[in-house]
Amino acid sequence: MTSSSYASHPIDSERMPWIPMGRPGLAFKPLRFFRDGSGWMYLFRLEPGTLIPRHRHVGESHAFNISGRRQLLDTGEVIGPGTYVYEPPGNVDSWQVVGDEPVVLHITVKGGIEYLGEDGQVLKSVSPAERLETYRRWCQEHGTEFLATCE
Repeated sequence: MTSSSYASHPIDSERMPWIPMGRPGLAFKPLRFFRDGSGWMYLFRLEPGTLIPRHRHVGESHAFNISGRRQLLDTGEVIGPGTYVYEPPGNVDSWQVVGDEPVVLHITVKGGIEYLGEDGQVLKSVSPAERLETYRRWCQEHGTEFLATCE
């Protein structure tokens, strides 16, 4: 192996704009997409009052709250800055931003995410490949440099 395969890959997230994620109130800054297609790592920004509907994580998820507060709707627990949340594969939850400040999370998602209906049926799913394509398409449409790593 060459020494470059061990090189650091810094990403200046300040150079990256917040990219809309479909519905109003949601935006992301992708940091890394895993080369094997198994997941992604990103900064996730949600505006006050934004609701994340009931969803299931296909693989594990790791979320670190950088700023703002969110309430886990199933337990009522409020997660604030500096709190880390681990969600095992198959975890089902929903949550909402509380207070006047946007929430910014650093999240690593393995596998995809399935959004669920009232009776548990999958209404929509998001795979790592789809999230990567969203970012590639946005960069092309806006003439923006692709800054995330694909390792």
